[in-house]
Amino acid sequence: MNLALRAPVATASSLRDAMRHLVSGVCVVTAGVDDDRTGTTVTSATSLSVDPPTMILCLNRSTSVWPVIRQYRHFCINILAEHQQQIADRFAGRDRVKGVARYAGTHWSVLATGASALDGALAAIDCELDHDVEWHSHAIVVGVVKALRTGGGNALIYSHGRYGIYPRP
Repeated sequence: MNLALRAPVATASSLRDAMRHLVSGVCVVTAGVDDDRTGTTVTSATSLSVDPPTMILCLNRSTSVWPVIRQYRHFCINILAEHQQQIADRFAGRDRVKGVARYAGTHWSVLATGASALDGALAAIDCELDHDVEWHSHAIVVGVVKALRTGGGNALIYSHGRYGIYPRP
């Protein structure tokens, strides 16, 4: 019996539902300088290589941060701690705040590239844009790590449309 004939056709909705089962760390990606800063919340950031240190992330091309990454050729991946859910929501646009206003009420530093690093994040990974591929609605973004800073605490995670906490061993 050929089971492939019985499988439902993949749709955007069915793929989204399937991917909700994946537990992911929550990151805020920042780019730009001064009043030209913006950012977004992602669950699609990961290391690509440790030699040389390289990160990869996938971004919807309609997000405000994508053209800023291309313009400034930098970005910072800020891995959020358990107490930073409000920052994740703000950068996800849940309160309709946009651009540089998303940075209000939190403390930021600048590392090597000029992108903003969140003070108190579990890690801030500062990257120079190395390569990007536009693929359908998204961009695959590769960055060479130029600087990083790590902290401590529990990670903010996301699964099935909800936040959670992953306790540090």
